[in-house]
Amino acid sequence: MKADSKYYPLYTYLHTQSLDELTLTLAEIESLLGLPLPASARANRAWWSNRSRGAVQADAWMSAGYHVETIDLENERITFRKPGLIYNVQRQGSTVLWNADLIKSLRHHMHWTQIDLADKLGMRQQTISEWENGLYEPKRSSSKLLTLIAEQAGFEYRSEV
Repeated sequence: MKADSKYYPLYTYLHTQSLDELTLTLAEIESLLGLPLPASARANRAWWSNRSRGAVQADAWMSAGYHVETIDLENERITFRKPGLIYNVQRQGSTVLWNADLIKSLRHHMHWTQIDLADKLGMRQQTISEWENGLYEPKRSSSKLLTLIAEQAGFEYRSEV
């Protein structure tokens, strides 16, 4: 995060926090920045996406070790969360049962958008979104591909006992 970025004060604030999760109002974020957020921050959920390319605002929270977890534009609240380092997974035999949180965490670990992950798996971005929103879970073949990507990327997890 560059010190001359207008989002550097947000980075500094988040970087000094020891909480795993914290919620800030848009007004609190603007107070930290000392300037108003763009109108798109109030209207478009995509402005708050955890993308590693082309978004200086996302660089602020991601460089500080956080991801945007919940976007509540109606109440003007954003929840930031530090991703875990080792995740607990459930298995069915040798197959990892990938759920919404685990998929989202893997994607964040990889610094990928939903489109990036969809491209790697050869599927639609909509499928990734539906997985991450818990509408349904990956089939066995997709679970095996997710596991392979995770292992190659050093994404650590352990089976629940």
